[in-house]
Amino acid sequence: MQQPVILTCAVTGGDDTAGRFPAVPVTPQQIAVAAIEACKAGAAIAHIHVRDPQTGKPSMATELYREVVERIRDSGSPVIINLTTGPGARFVPSNVETNRAEPSSNLRPPAERVQHILELKPEICSLDMGSLNFGKGALINVPAHVEIIAAAIREAGVKPELEVFDSGHIALSVDMIRRGLLDPKPLFQMVTGVPWGAPANSEVLAAMKSLLPVGSPWAAFGVGRSQFPMVAQAFLLGGHIRVGLEDNLYIAKGELAPDNASLVRKAATIIDLLGSRLATPAEARDLLGLPQQ
Repeated sequence: MQQPVILTCAVTGGDDTAGRFPAVPVTPQQIAVAAIEACKAGAAIAHIHVRDPQTGKPSMATELYREVVERIRDSGSPVIINLTTGPGARFVPSNVETNRAEPSSNLRPPAERVQHILELKPEICSLDMGSLNFGKGALINVPAHVEIIAAAIREAGVKPELEVFDSGHIALSVDMIRRGLLDPKPLFQMVTGVPWGAPANSEVLAAMKSLLPVGSPWAAFGVGRSQFPMVAQAFLLGGHIRVGLEDNLYIAKGELAPDNASLVRKAATIIDLLGSRLATPAEARDLLGLPQQ
């Protein structure tokens, strides 16, 4: 029988969506509850950003991450906690001034981007493996900064989830594994459907899979309307999956999702119809080489 499929639920994300979509969790309590409920619906992993409770805007505050993590741990939920290190990379250049970043930029040094990982030691954390044109600017992840963050993740004893938005990001990952800067079998997360990144289709996903180190666990997801088609595509190619309000706000065409758990349940139905099932958190820990709770 095929091994069960690990589902990650990305419960809130770092885009400015909270004020327009009430289902997006904002406060640490809401984010923790969303992760716990997603786990009850079938998610093994919760991928977590935090937001300013007053404004709903994305935040990098360690105390907010701490409250979310403590609430999940205190609840007794078996969900695997996956904290992001993505914030702090956004650069929007001025159109008229030399070397000027617009106020919507949030560039931070690598040490600041990974401080909450060192303090809270989640089981998994994400690591963006390259730069990408994004909206009106770019997400800047130069190799030197990626290496600094990767070193801190290893120091914390946390498993990296390598977020790759294009084939060159996989090439950098493979090179860092070869040089001993990343663990031999990190979890790869292939991001598709982001404008100007890898398109969300089976040909691109198959090509990206072919570049991965043999035996590395991997997952993939699609953004927006491609979320559920990519659940099926990733499964059919032997990968794990991800859904959540970070990536997609709709449960069906024209119908907003009421919560993260509903997206998880729909993905579980797709996997069931294709002849498999979602992994429990304990099974996911075994598959990823993580210690059991």
